[in-house]
Amino acid sequence: MGTRLLVYVHTLKWMEATLRWSLLVLVTAGLVSSLGNSSAVKDDFKQCETAVKKWASSSLEEVKEDKHKLRDLLFFLHIPRTGGRTYFHCFLKKLYSDKLECPRSYDKLRFNPRKTNCRLLVTHDDYSVMSKLPKEKTSVVTILRNPVHRVFSTYEFSIEVAARFLVHPNLTSALHFSGRLRKKTNGVNTLDIWPWKYLVPWMREDLFARRDARMQEAPNFIRSNDSYSMVDIIMPLYQYINDPIALDIIHNGATFQVAGLTNNSHVEESHEVRHCVQKYSNLGTYVLEVAKKRVDNMLYVGLTEDHDRSATVFAEVIGTQVISQFVGSNASTDHSANEGSEQDSSLTDSELENDPYQSSRDDQNTSNYGSPNTPKSTKKIKLTVGELMKAYKDCITKLREAQALRRNRSLMKISPANFTKEARLKVPESVLRQIISLNSLDVELYKYAQDIFARQRNCLIQESERQNSILINSYSGAHSWKNVSMASVLFVLFLVLVLFLNARRRTKIKI
Repeated sequence: MGTRLLVYVHTLKWMEATLRWSLLVLVTAGLVSSLGNSSAVKDDFKQCETAVKKWASSSLEEVKEDKHKLRDLLFFLHIPRTGGRTYFHCFLKKLYSDKLECPRSYDKLRFNPRKTNCRLLVTHDDYSVMSKLPKEKTSVVTILRNPVHRVFSTYEFSIEVAARFLVHPNLTSALHFSGRLRKKTNGVNTLDIWPWKYLVPWMREDLFARRDARMQEAPNFIRSNDSYSMVDIIMPLYQYINDPIALDIIHNGATFQVAGLTNNSHVEESHEVRHCVQKYSNLGTYVLEVAKKRVDNMLYVGLTEDHDRSATVFAEVIGTQVISQFVGSNASTDHSANEGSEQDSSLTDSELENDPYQSSRDDQNTSNYGSPNTPKSTKKIKLTVGELMKAYKDCITKLREAQALRRNRSLMKISPANFTKEARLKVPESVLRQIISLNSLDVELYKYAQDIFARQRNCLIQESERQNSILINSYSGAHSWKNVSMASVLFVLFLVLVLFLNARRRTKIKI
């Protein structure tokens, strides 16, 4: 019995010693692994930091002193969901004739802009396209939007366009139909355009999957009254903003587009830089600095939320200079052609039902030289800035009516989900805070753009006041000289009258 107990005690001691050594080995291995991982992380960060700094130093440009002067080529850097389509159709299409508009695809350039005699380029391409443009002859304009509103709008639009495919019985049928349709059409549609060529197929597949699930079994939960959280119908917003696709394309999208770092970039090193910034957020300050410098260098920066005043500034800054450039030339505005294209953008119910691409082709107005819908010879009319603003307001009303029609018909397919301003108010505060956090660079860039716009508008106001002062002084001067002249005439007439009366009096005395 004693021997067994002794053996048992020795066994326990051996097991305890073995356990201690095992724990020591595990701890040591863990420390070594941790130090190795830490070293690898540090090396990766240094490599990223070097790449980002190198890109930033090569991308920083001096602000041009004559940045307020319109150059030969106007490049409208169209950030998605900022209202750029209204500026293109209702301003630029009225200022530039079709012959002066660069052929473009709203995606990758398919022409050599250095050889093509064009004056207007409108595209979702990022700033890296400037590497293919004559910088010294190019003016850049853009519009920025509150990042939270832009994310909402991107989410809504990607679902809205994807919902148009729900007229088909299943995803296979939708893909087959869209494939046949794209072969038949020569125009640009949504699935050719960045970023929608990524976002719409993603949402299309998701919508069909959720519809199929609903058809197979009834939902065993109470549906939320929040349109942005109806998980049985659409991908909820909180899931959408955390998906890798959204993280790569949507968040800080304005900053990356202005910096030329989107996944659609023309610069090879841009992808490494973008991924480094997404991995190490503190490196974003270098990208933000480049984006700010480029915004500083632009001819015009508008704000979606300050639409009316932005449109007025655009007309004064861009419209005035384009009109003055083309006065007396054959490039004056063609009202009748523009009105024709606006009417073409209105869609019938059957077109909307049978062709989910239709509105996209009209939206982009595929700019081959001489659209087949545009009259070859029409009466040219020169615009004043006042007439331009009036034409813009008329055009935007028609455009919004067409947009509302398309939107309502698309949303009917995912009812009861309905994207409205009121529905946005039901989104949890936590989701809004996360959107702000994920778009920290865009938040800072938008604030910076607000300051630039305020300064630009104040300069216009001061210039307008100066011109009015000159006119008033000129009128006052002319008016005072007019008074002096009138007084002189009256004085001369008075002298003549006095002399005449004196002469008559003398004549009477002689008689």
